[in-house]
Amino acid sequence: MKTIQETYKGILFCLLISIPAFLLGKQFEVVGGPVFAILIGMCLALIVKRSEPLQPGIKFTSKKILQYAVILLGFGMNLTDILEKGRQSLPIIIATISTSLVIAFVLHKVMRIPSKISTLVGVGSSICGGSAIAATAPVIDADDEEIAQSISVIFLFNVIAALIFPKLGAVLGLSNEGFGLFAGTAVNDTSSVTAAAAAWDGIHGSNTLDAATIVKLTRTLAIIPITLVLSIWQMRKAKKNGEQAGGTFDLKKIFPFFILFFVLASIITTVFSLPVTVTAPIKELSKFFIIMAMAAIGFNTNLVKLVKTGGKPIFMGLCCWIGIAGVSLLIQHFLGIW
Repeated sequence: MKTIQETYKGILFCLLISIPAFLLGKQFEVVGGPVFAILIGMCLALIVKRSEPLQPGIKFTSKKILQYAVILLGFGMNLTDILEKGRQSLPIIIATISTSLVIAFVLHKVMRIPSKISTLVGVGSSICGGSAIAATAPVIDADDEEIAQSISVIFLFNVIAALIFPKLGAVLGLSNEGFGLFAGTAVNDTSSVTAAAAAWDGIHGSNTLDAATIVKLTRTLAIIPITLVLSIWQMRKAKKNGEQAGGTFDLKKIFPFFILFFVLASIITTVFSLPVTVTAPIKELSKFFIIMAMAAIGFNTNLVKLVKTGGKPIFMGLCCWIGIAGVSLLIQHFLGIW
C-alpha cells in the first residue's frame, strides 16, 4: 500500500490537470472533460522530463480513483425509475449492445486486434462510452495506453454522431419519438447524446432531450451484467493459469470488488429513492474522478505509439458504430416507431 507521502505529488499533479479539463468539458460537451484530460496529460508527458516522483500518485489515480469514480457512478442510477421510463427501448438496447459486442469479437479474431482494446471499444461503443470503459478497464486489467486508445476511438465517433445524426434523422423522416430512441441507442456517450438531441430540438422545436437521456440511462444499466460476466471470465482465466503454473488462486487479488460497491450504490439509490439534490453532486464528483484518472492515463500514454497503432481500433469503432446505428433504425422500423 502506497503512503500519502509517496502519492500526494502525483495525485496533486493529476488534480491540476483535471480542473481546466473539467471546465473545458463543460464548455465543449461534445468533446468532454475526459478527452481534454487525456490530451493535456499526453502533451505534458512530452514536456516533463523527470516524472519518477509523480509516478506513485499517477498510478494510484489511474487505478484506484478510477474505481472510486465507478462506485460513485452507481449513486446516479435509480434502477426502478430508469426501467419504468426506458422499458420501450429495451429490445433496441439489447439488440444494439449484442451487435456491437459481436462485431468487436469478430474483428478481434479476423484482424488480430488485441483482446483488451477490442473489449473496451466494443463495450464503450455499445453501452455508454467513457463510463463503460472506466468500469470495464480495471476488470480486464487494461493498461493506460489501451484505455487511452479506446477513449480516443469513442470520442471520434461521438463527435461525428453529434454533428450528422440530427440531419440524418431529418433525411430519414424520423419522428421526434423515433429520433429520441435513435440518439439514445446509437450515440456512444451521454454528452454526445445530449448534444445530438438538443440539436434536433433546436431544429424541430421538440422536446426529445429528456426521452433520449432516459434511453441512454437505461442503456447504462448494461454496465452491471457486462462487468460481472467479464469478472467471472477473468477469474476463471486466472484460476486456470494459476493451476497450470502450480500456484494458488487468490480471489481477493482477482475479483474487482468495486463493481459490487457500484451495484450496492445503485441499490441504495433505488431502495431509498435518493433525491436529485443528493445524487447530482455525487454524479459530478464521479465525473471529476474519471477526468482525474484520464489525466493520469494520458500522462502515461506514448503519443507516438498511440498514433501508429490507431488504425485497426478506429476501423473497429467505425464498424461497431455503423452496426449499432443500422440495427437501431431497423428495429424501430419493424416496431413501427419510425
